[in-house]
Amino acid sequence: MSAIDDIRLQVMWNRLISVVEEQATTLLRTAFSTSVREAGDLSAGVFDPQGRMLAQAVTGTPGHVNTMAEAVGNFMAEISREEMFEGDTYVTNDPWLGTGHLHDITMVSPSFLDGVLVGFFACTAHVVDVGGRGFGADGKSVYEEGIQIPIMKFAERGTVNRDLVRILRQNVREPNQVIGDFYSLSACNEVGHRRLVALLREIGLPTLDAIAEFIFARTRTAMAERLRALPKGRWTNTLTTDGYDAPIPLSVEIAIGEDEIHVDFSGSAPQSRWGINVPIIYSKAYASYALKCVVAPDIPNNAASLAFFTVSSPNNILHAERPAPVSLRHVLGHLVPDLVLGALAKALPGRVLAEGAASLWNIHLSLRPVPGRSGRRAEVLMFNSGGMGARPNLDGLSATAFPSGVHTMPIEATEQTGPVVIWRKELRPDSGGDGTWRGGLGQIIEIAAEDGHDFDFSAMFDRIDNPARGRDGGGDGAPGRVTLDDGTRMRGKGWQHVPPGRRLILEAPGGGGYGDPGQRDAAARRDDRLKGYVTDGE
Repeated sequence: MSAIDDIRLQVMWNRLISVVEEQATTLLRTAFSTSVREAGDLSAGVFDPQGRMLAQAVTGTPGHVNTMAEAVGNFMAEISREEMFEGDTYVTNDPWLGTGHLHDITMVSPSFLDGVLVGFFACTAHVVDVGGRGFGADGKSVYEEGIQIPIMKFAERGTVNRDLVRILRQNVREPNQVIGDFYSLSACNEVGHRRLVALLREIGLPTLDAIAEFIFARTRTAMAERLRALPKGRWTNTLTTDGYDAPIPLSVEIAIGEDEIHVDFSGSAPQSRWGINVPIIYSKAYASYALKCVVAPDIPNNAASLAFFTVSSPNNILHAERPAPVSLRHVLGHLVPDLVLGALAKALPGRVLAEGAASLWNIHLSLRPVPGRSGRRAEVLMFNSGGMGARPNLDGLSATAFPSGVHTMPIEATEQTGPVVIWRKELRPDSGGDGTWRGGLGQIIEIAAEDGHDFDFSAMFDRIDNPARGRDGGGDGAPGRVTLDDGTRMRGKGWQHVPPGRRLILEAPGGGGYGDPGQRDAAARRDDRLKGYVTDGE
């Protein structure tokens, strides 16, 4: 292949990325749920006819992108090529075949050019409600957690399955938002398909085969080079999480070989009776992401790069089997990177950030008028973040969602979705762990219902009893805290009630510090005090 051919294929690869970016933008601009529209809790990607991910949109969480990379193969196993037609769209929220819990809707659409299957487009988004107990950890099995949609057709030859739509409408609390998001997901795949067909016609290619081989060959070569430079051996790490009603240990061993990095979760706690279990597809997604952040952050994420990471586990809390409750799989799933990075830090000292808040401090509110008062009911989902761990040579980022990468919804957007008032949302002083490099700050959020309303909330919090640990001598981050404005302590997980007139206060945890605190620059300490990040002395 000539240098000109290489340049031409690289341009096509860039064009393909722009296609999936437009695909994701379509979903962002048309979604009904604030978790998608404002927070970017989604993924979008293009796949070859064998179901291998070629490119992903920049917008998207690792938990969605990397599970979606595997999920497309599950769709292909269920729906044969003979049953695929132009204008089809397939859907599921199966936690074990999709992205780990019922609230995530995954849609896959075949893309045809002149009657020939040239690839697939896939997307995932978190919807506000799927019925059942609601978004929380209190279910005892997946059957209590909401409606389950097996891999099936949302549309065939361009005609939407109206029976599925009617069933959904009868089973969810916010039918307009949920049904609207289904159509948005389908539309974003259709936009991707149209742009891909236009691209292939423009450049005169009948299929994606040449581009796919170029992408995978370049990626394999780059990844193999990175792995050759790593030390070989085995390293372990353990991490204690808050659990639901008792601490839960997680354990990992990573083995770096010549041509792969293997992750094993043996030794982690048994499967839980509460909805904090994690299907292996989600644990694998975040383990792979953690490895790639350190080993190859600049190499594109696709089927070829992900193939260098393998994951195994016996049945346990990080490899939960059906019908385990998994609604809050993200809480422990978001701690998997800290677990894996802790082992990797032993292999690559000086290259891995300290632990952070990790788990999103999501909260689901179920608001209603008090008896005898008029008002409106609403289901409101908020995404909030604690602090990131400090990095080698850099302070941790404050109120930033790592590893998920989602945004916090603007207060104004949240207050438009229901009778809720956000009275305070600010950085939490003194919450970042001390060190040569300071951990990122958490935040304080004060929430109340509008006058004449009260609410229940689903707590989905961790790092209350087990704060983020510092690295290489850095201090721990501040633990999280959940209270009412009268000082009443609330639990970190489970559905709870906030009486009329009371406010709920969330104090999100901070990130751990990095390095000896005695080595922190004096100017940096003065700056911390000036900005109010630190208030407790020198």
